[in-house]
Amino acid sequence: MVVVWQNSRLAVLWDLSYILENAYRISLAQVPYRDFPLPYPPLTFVTQAALIKFTGRAIWHHVLYCAVAGGVATVLSRRILLGLVRGAVARPRLVASVLSAPLAVLGIYCIFPHPFYDCDCTFAILACVLLLLHVEERAFPPTLSFFTGIALVVPPLVKQNTGLAFLGGAVLAILALLILDRRREQAVRGYGIMLGGVTAGVALAATVIHFTAGLRNYRHWTMQFAAARRMPSLSDMLSVYHNRLLLWWLPAFVAGALLLSLRRASRWLVILGAVLLSVPFVWTSACLLGGGDSSDKAECLLSLWPFLLIVSFIGSVWSARKRKGMPLMMPFVAIATVHGAFLSQQVWGSTYALWPLAMILIASTLTALAGRWKRRSAIEIVVSLLIAVPLCVSGTHYVWSHERLDYASVSDGQPQHSTLPALRGLTVRGAWLPQFDELVAYAKAEIPAEDGLLMIPGEDLFYYATGREPRFPVLMFDHTVNPYSPEEIAEMARAHNIRWLVVKRELQLGADPVDDRRRLLHLLRKDFAKTEELDNYDVYRRVATAD
Repeated sequence: MVVVWQNSRLAVLWDLSYILENAYRISLAQVPYRDFPLPYPPLTFVTQAALIKFTGRAIWHHVLYCAVAGGVATVLSRRILLGLVRGAVARPRLVASVLSAPLAVLGIYCIFPHPFYDCDCTFAILACVLLLLHVEERAFPPTLSFFTGIALVVPPLVKQNTGLAFLGGAVLAILALLILDRRREQAVRGYGIMLGGVTAGVALAATVIHFTAGLRNYRHWTMQFAAARRMPSLSDMLSVYHNRLLLWWLPAFVAGALLLSLRRASRWLVILGAVLLSVPFVWTSACLLGGGDSSDKAECLLSLWPFLLIVSFIGSVWSARKRKGMPLMMPFVAIATVHGAFLSQQVWGSTYALWPLAMILIASTLTALAGRWKRRSAIEIVVSLLIAVPLCVSGTHYVWSHERLDYASVSDGQPQHSTLPALRGLTVRGAWLPQFDELVAYAKAEIPAEDGLLMIPGEDLFYYATGREPRFPVLMFDHTVNPYSPEEIAEMARAHNIRWLVVKRELQLGADPVDDRRRLLHLLRKDFAKTEELDNYDVYRRVATAD
């Protein structure tokens, strides 16, 4: 419901267009990496292309996809949490349900509600984690073990940095368990079969890519080009832990854990221990009552990430001798996966779809501590509530304030809808959709369907909405996805016989994404003359070809 509600009140045109415009061209049999550049793995785009191909161009289909995927991801998360806490806490079902409650507002598609690879990658990771836990519970059936190994290859085909970190962490975990469980013949055979499945999955994926897009093309765009445009420095990665809140959150948490571990602690010491243990989580809600803007309040919530990474790592190492199998390794796999996700946009930009992994870290930490607690059942429930309730409160504010989406104008103006059938159900605040409808009406009346267009910067769902075929390799012109210089774009416009140029003057996106926009338009205007000035678009037609 949260995903549907989010879509009913806001939309980020830039990101929505990037997914659906490229998915639409794939539905027309254009092949990414070969026919056009794409610095991301294909599965999110292919999935949306399949929706377009088999159900038609309709925004609400994609909204339904996000809502269903988000709901299923929360169900998977609860099942994973149950698998992690079972045997370690007195009331595992209740604890798992309480810890999964924050995902009602912090689920994979709740914060960013449009189809996106980060969200889909987390979904794939959750499915893989559940398979890893389930195959161990079932005593490693050979067929299921093999297909679990194949499934581990899926996340890197959705998002390369997060997915590869997960795959690497999972493979290392399996190798470690091969050593630790070498006396259990059944486990050793199961882990070996899983590694065989991983090898088969990699071979299958490489074969499909080779005979479609080409392995060299795929490696260039998703590895070399993407790393050149997105890879942060080591100092940027370590800056995640430069947080002054850690200086008193960590001592408070440790003090709480020690008090709860005392065998002869009084009731008041137990209460004090539970309160100290929950200080970092309660603080996120307390921030809402203090001063500051929404950005400061969101920062309080996001500060939990470095804290969780530290305490879950220490707790998992500390309790390693008391745990075995995948529950032992899962927090380390989650930690590796989260750091892989941070390679994109660190904590602020990369965590919006990772909250199920945060709950896995919390559950792992809770199981590491619970074995030493007196009055286990009561303390477990109280601590779980002191963690989950503040996360629900602060998470609700984070979603409602759409602070993560502040890079675009999503809250200014009245909600507007499009008259175009393909965009029915899309809600955007401001005049963006009426202005776009005017452009589409002009194109229908004045621009032949077979003529090639160049849209600068490409913020709108033009091809998806109109059903026209894109004829230029790049649809959006920002540093992350556009590999071409202004001179190359101008030359390619001639080579692809682009007859129309459409320039959007004011963007919903906060900053102009086009590198050297002035020079690019200067070069293009040598070949084009303005024919129409619409409410927010300048339309140019080719009048000459430069020598």
